[in-house]
Amino acid sequence: MIKIILKPGKEAPVKRLHPWVFSGAIARIEGKPADGDLVAVFDKSGALLGTGHFHHGSIAVRMLTFDAQAPDQVVFWEQKLQNALAARALFMDVLAPNAAYRLVHGEGDGLSGLIIDMYDGTAVVQCHSIGMHRQFDLIAAALQSTFGKNLQAVYDKSYESLPSNYAENVSNRYAWIKKGFDSELIQTINENGVQFKVDWKTGQKTGFFLDQRDNRALLARFAPGKRVLNAFSYTGGFSCYALKAGALLVHSVDISGRAMELCQENVTLNMPFKGAHTGFTEDVLRYLKQCETNYEVMVVDPPAYAKSLDKRHNAVQGYKRLNVEAIKKVAPGGVLFTFSCSQVVDRELFYHTIASAAMEVGRQARVLHHLTQGADHPVSLFHPEGAYLKGLVIKLD
Repeated sequence: MIKIILKPGKEAPVKRLHPWVFSGAIARIEGKPADGDLVAVFDKSGALLGTGHFHHGSIAVRMLTFDAQAPDQVVFWEQKLQNALAARALFMDVLAPNAAYRLVHGEGDGLSGLIIDMYDGTAVVQCHSIGMHRQFDLIAAALQSTFGKNLQAVYDKSYESLPSNYAENVSNRYAWIKKGFDSELIQTINENGVQFKVDWKTGQKTGFFLDQRDNRALLARFAPGKRVLNAFSYTGGFSCYALKAGALLVHSVDISGRAMELCQENVTLNMPFKGAHTGFTEDVLRYLKQCETNYEVMVVDPPAYAKSLDKRHNAVQGYKRLNVEAIKKVAPGGVLFTFSCSQVVDRELFYHTIASAAMEVGRQARVLHHLTQGADHPVSLFHPEGAYLKGLVIKLD
């Protein structure tokens, strides 16, 4: 195995079980690793720190073990998946009909670079590193071993998440399909009694934003009898919760026509309800500037505005502009659910950005809730960067 030897003092984060080794921490490399190769990491004295996947870039090694174990056998992946499944089983029925949840959340489950979302027996896999994708067959085999007859399909949706120079030669694929399984099927899931169709083949990410499950349930408590706007609605997660909870009126806004089609289908799927729903395929900022409705409940959940530190300033300005317009359209006494999923915009910076927006509009504002991702998106205590989703519920006077 190729050896990575760290500079003096740079072993400390690894010893604290942080899963990333940055290129600047490396003193020398014994061998010529290609992207995705399994490597062994040593401190300056020659003590083994663990093994991981190598990549030419800022994050040079993604640690998978912190001992001599090599993650190149199916038993390693079986143990990891069973451990992840046991953690989810503590708070949800993972084998319930139409169940949907995140089975593996990267570093939060000790598998840096790997995402697996489960949709009623279909495992949708996204690999964010070449090394992880090279292990796909072992991962698929471990999934079959873990779930047995309850597994219908394993779908590799890594093309959009891999580095471009590697992704050119990767196509989305099935690793295995249960006999009789309809590969064109858009699956229907049940989340807290609300039904959704999930297009995991062509939808964003793995097809649905499972990380907002608890926040959607919280919104339902504010929605009865209210006028609700779901901005960046995607396939209507917050919209359907609001309608099922008794909202008077719900408007969904998203720039994607395909997303709006699925949103309308999901709304229909959850009938009957008393409120009215209208979808708008439009740019959210433009909609907010032009609309005449004052909403009593509003959700603003944009895509990540920044994926690197050099884009952070522009992202903060974008969040501020968006929330200025949102705050203007919240009725007195109403509430705003506002989110950021940009990892480089931390919780404190996001808080101050929203405070700045409220100050610019001149509204009194109180924070009712601090929000984050659901428990099936765990954060390693040793990798706080994994807490990417942050949100606020704000009452505006």
